[in-house]
Amino acid sequence: MNFFDAIRSVLSQYVGFSGRALRSEYWYWVLFTVLVSIGTSILDYALFPFSNVSPLNSITNLVLLLPGLAVSARRLHDIGRSGWWLLLAVVPLVGWIILLVWTATRGDATANRFGPPPQPAPGSPAIA
Repeated sequence: MNFFDAIRSVLSQYVGFSGRALRSEYWYWVLFTVLVSIGTSILDYALFPFSNVSPLNSITNLVLLLPGLAVSARRLHDIGRSGWWLLLAVVPLVGWIILLVWTATRGDATANRFGPPPQPAPGSPAIA
């Protein structure tokens, strides 16, 4: 799955918490949100120099929150974990490290309780 296919997939399942997500889909989404956040921060600074106000960045982060949670839950589903494990993020450092390792782990090759393995986009390498 390439960058644009991943973004399209996540946005088309805006609040879809069921199913599974490829590693590439998840990590391309993370890259997209970081790039968008940097861009809106720069734009906020250009519009409101020397101010603590950052409305564009705040609005953008709110808009991207639900699809980010959804793709994170689907990513955990791919390794056989419930999306409720995302609550580990409230545990500083330890929870973040555990979630980082889990999101980087290869998904189950066979169907699990969350469905069949996700299919990569046509023409992309079959790395789950």
